[in-house]
Amino acid sequence: MSNESSPDTTRDLSELIAARVEDVRGVQGLHGGAFGQVGTYLPGRRVTGIRRSEHGWDIHVVLAAGAPIAATADAVRDAARAAGAQGPVDVAVEDIADHADSA
Repeated sequence: MSNESSPDTTRDLSELIAARVEDVRGVQGLHGGAFGQVGTYLPGRRVTGIRRSEHGWDIHVVLAAGAPIAATADAVRDAARAAGAQGPVDVAVEDIADHADSA
């Protein structure tokens, strides 16, 4: 099976999704959940805030203050799908940052 469509074949899909999600306007970062339980464990590293479930993907984020919650969650879903996520993409807003997004 070839993975020629991906410019960086050494990265896991969860890392590609994380990179796309972090670029979404209004997203301050990814969040590991209340006890840090949301993440993907890879050899020698961990992708915080991204978890593949049996049905799809769970993405936990911190939003910038003032970011529209529903619209930003929709943009996160779109970014995840653009990166290759298949199935349902559930977005959880874990926190709102106390300062505005500088982007």
